[in-house]
Amino acid sequence: MPKKSKAKTAKRGSSGGEQLPPKQSKVQHTDTQSPLCFDSPVRLFQSLIQPMGTEQFFSEYWEKKPLHLQRSDPDTASYYRSLFQLSDLPGLCSEDLEYCRDVNVVRCINGKKKVLNKQGRVKSGALNKSFLQSKATIQFHQPQRFKDELWRIQEQLECFFGGLVGSNVYITPQESQGLPAHYDDVEVFILQLEGQKRWLLYTPTVPLAAEYSLESEERMGSPTHDIVLKAGDLLYFPRGTIHQASTPAGVDHSTHLTLSTYQRMSWGDLLLDIFPSLLSDRSQTEVRLREGMPRGLLLGHGGNPDTGRTLAAGLRSLADELANGMLEVRSTHMKRDFIMNRLPPHGLPEQLEPSGRIPALEDMVCLRFKDHMVMTVEPSQEKTDEATQQLVFVLHSLKNQRESHMMGEGYDEEEDQHLSRVHTSVFGGVVASTVASQQEGRGFDSRSERSFCVEFACSPRGSVGSLRALRLPPTVQRHAAG
Repeated sequence: MPKKSKAKTAKRGSSGGEQLPPKQSKVQHTDTQSPLCFDSPVRLFQSLIQPMGTEQFFSEYWEKKPLHLQRSDPDTASYYRSLFQLSDLPGLCSEDLEYCRDVNVVRCINGKKKVLNKQGRVKSGALNKSFLQSKATIQFHQPQRFKDELWRIQEQLECFFGGLVGSNVYITPQESQGLPAHYDDVEVFILQLEGQKRWLLYTPTVPLAAEYSLESEERMGSPTHDIVLKAGDLLYFPRGTIHQASTPAGVDHSTHLTLSTYQRMSWGDLLLDIFPSLLSDRSQTEVRLREGMPRGLLLGHGGNPDTGRTLAAGLRSLADELANGMLEVRSTHMKRDFIMNRLPPHGLPEQLEPSGRIPALEDMVCLRFKDHMVMTVEPSQEKTDEATQQLVFVLHSLKNQRESHMMGEGYDEEEDQHLSRVHTSVFGGVVASTVASQQEGRGFDSRSERSFCVEFACSPRGSVGSLRALRLPPTVQRHAAG
């Protein structure tokens, strides 16, 4: 965690509204009973959207239309409020928060976003003044870095969706709006924590948008939904849905949590990830794909209708073999990006320490956190005179840093000193080595060979939740994927 610093208690603003409560030395945790079920990722999501059923949600609403779940349950409202509230801000200001990185102070004025950030670290008094006098919205980035219960929720949601789940908290004073109308490139779940928030939703101009964008009033038209969220309510809408939100008059302030997921997780993104390996595999057996392209094509001199037809024929052949199951779909970069940037398992550090003897070659290995492990099959990066070999990489997220989750921090060259490699030999078989690589620094780069991974000389075959080290037959190259 970042170092804590001492700061003065926030003073009451001149506007006469509610001030930020006195700063606490630590973010307090509550014993409020949770309405969520943490028995499994599936049951957590079911409890999050109850009384809606999971099957009904994905068949009728997911990527299709908004869903508003109204709840009058005081226990749910109390639990939502415990996740994050206005009174948490002074204590969090002692965590060396910085403007822009951790907190944005914004207000929508005449349809334009005005950023009211100060310089450097966030001070409780200045934040209080912006909130009360400037009627600004406080946007807190990725609160799961500081809030254990949000860490617990988002870690299980990442297991459920199989993708990253980020969050932001927005605290807006009455009769104010933080952001202008826009649409996002993520699936959005809104949890109303405190007060009320009015949401206007509009028909997407770019359905299932792949990037964030503002939208003009001329293109938006009239809202399709006019919803007031109350504490304990949940609102879902698909990526691309145009939206804007404000705190109604008579409501002291609104606090809501945005959970977002499925950024860059479309079929198109998957094709971009798997296509190079598919084409490479097919080129090994299809001589036509290894024939040279027309002379001068790269200079714009060799293009003709035959070029397009040749490429189309190759793509059709590839598609046919893929449809018939003759080619293996292998995601690499998307898997690495997810596993190296997701939250680690929720729990104490000592729970993650390995115990027991090192497994032998024929042992069955039970995985305690199987949802935190993925396998990739990738070409060897070793430079040899032999044909390129395929390696099986087993990657896990047990050492990922909660403090850097979803913060976009890159790989640190200084962390290279944490990289360790261990080589062993297995005689009597074709498996030649086992390599373990570990980097414990912040901000993993999924494109780096030095990323946090474990490379096993074994087949990826085996039951779900376990790995079996196999002695491969002599006809299979070492490190081959079975």
